[in-house]
Amino acid sequence: MAKVVADAGGTLIGPNCIGIINKNYHGVFTTPIPNLSQDGCDLISSSGSTAVFIMEKAVSVGLRFSSVYTVGNAAQISVEDILEHLDDGFNPQTSSRIIMIYVEDIHDPQKFLKHAQSLIKKGCRIAAIKAGATEAGSRAASSHTGAMASSDMVVRALFRKAGIVYCSSRDELITVASIFKYPPLEGPNIAVITHAGGTAVLLTDALERGGLSVPPIPKDIGDELSSYLDPGSSVMNPIDFLATGTADQLGIIIDYVEHKMDFIQGMVVVFGSPGLFNVKNVYQVLNVKMDVCTKPIFPVLPSVINAHQEIDYFTSTGKINFPDEVGLGIALAQVYQRSKPKTAPMELPGIEKQKIRSIIDTNPKGFLSVDQVSRLLHAIGLPQVIENQANDIAQAKKMAHQIGFPIVMKVVGPIHKTDVGGVAINIQNEAAVTYHFQELMKIKDATGVLIQPMLSGVELFIGAKKEDQYGHLVLFGLGGIFVELFKDVRAVLSPCHKEEIHRQLTKLKGYKLLKGFRGQEGIDIDLFVEYILRVIALVEAAPEIQELDINPLFGRGREILVVDARIRL
Repeated sequence: MAKVVADAGGTLIGPNCIGIINKNYHGVFTTPIPNLSQDGCDLISSSGSTAVFIMEKAVSVGLRFSSVYTVGNAAQISVEDILEHLDDGFNPQTSSRIIMIYVEDIHDPQKFLKHAQSLIKKGCRIAAIKAGATEAGSRAASSHTGAMASSDMVVRALFRKAGIVYCSSRDELITVASIFKYPPLEGPNIAVITHAGGTAVLLTDALERGGLSVPPIPKDIGDELSSYLDPGSSVMNPIDFLATGTADQLGIIIDYVEHKMDFIQGMVVVFGSPGLFNVKNVYQVLNVKMDVCTKPIFPVLPSVINAHQEIDYFTSTGKINFPDEVGLGIALAQVYQRSKPKTAPMELPGIEKQKIRSIIDTNPKGFLSVDQVSRLLHAIGLPQVIENQANDIAQAKKMAHQIGFPIVMKVVGPIHKTDVGGVAINIQNEAAVTYHFQELMKIKDATGVLIQPMLSGVELFIGAKKEDQYGHLVLFGLGGIFVELFKDVRAVLSPCHKEEIHRQLTKLKGYKLLKGFRGQEGIDIDLFVEYILRVIALVEAAPEIQELDINPLFGRGREILVVDARIRL
């Protein structure tokens, strides 16, 4: 089928899809068929049925569409081809600024990245789901980096680099796209306005967990506002004007937040109905205030049965309803925290590329030797701990005295030294040197023993993993047990701006350890970022590198030293 169409010079959408809808062509054979709106969203989906389910829910909350493209098995046209089509045909006056994507397979990640970044630079905002991102056992891993570099991690890194908001469900995708209808929040502070306390608590928790804030209202403003509300109302933020709250009171509260609370950048209004009275007048006030206020107002109207007629009226005016307050809180934080695409040129530290190529070009596939790894690290400017290889006990004793006790002894040969008991630490005397040398040399494939000084400080980790078509995924974080047990790492796709590396470091669970915690000295974070950039420069200069592990590095104050590393071509 694909060949017949291609030979005829045509374009094949699908097969196994529901077709496309745009201003020129309504080629779908299922319902719902949404009314197209110039200010609606573009939807691109790998799956026809999933597109239908997304449209059903989106239409019910008031979200509109500008076009819908489903590619099914993508025999000729894939999701990234549709992105290219939207990018090449973008018109600042008529094109949609919101794009929703459900993708099952990214055939050409670089093309996907190129056109997503281009569209975002033109003013578009993109939210996407990548299905099948947690497939297990898809690759054999021979390093900690390989074991941790999941498909999901790669996709998340790609989306961050593009500036796409990563979504995990259809509901989240719809909620994020609905938030995109609003101007970006100018700050993290949110006023929560409600007549039902429980929903406000749930919403506040979701906002705070996501990095937004629900700050208290100053007493003087609160006292003034409370004079307009029923006794028992709370003006602390959340502002709870009780189940007896009226449309007029809601209008007063919104005006106070708009005009007298400069520290607030956005509002969420939660208002439902127990079915005892009509709330259309409340939604009419809300509709008007959303049109005139400069601060964005996000409506949570949860009574989709009791107040369905009033909600239908509300969405018929062009407004969008967020029926779940927690979903809104999570998505609002996601959108606020998303990576912004960088426009400045990528700058990487200078490295000795000729030396790097001389090592890479003269080695077959497989792990490099300890000496070759050391030379590569030297060529990219990473300082290493003093170490020497001992081939007998006499050499080991001599080197131990030269370095000074206490020392560390590591087996040479096995790839995962710790896994085979190949590391002995805090060795204090010659007798211990003799004992551990003999024990280490009993390990299978042992060819010698490395002698190093015993270091202290924060253990760090940098790794890289070659991903088909994506390039190198570069991982970093806390080393030692934090990598092996907690997997506390972040990842970026190479190449990457240093600002994004800084941003990802702050998301580590153990970030406080990098800054210094409970009397323990921290590290020079700018220096650690530079080391990560030097590793990025290495994999850009040597794309043959399949896996790279630098674990651990020891950081203390202004000094960070590489203690152990392995590289596989």
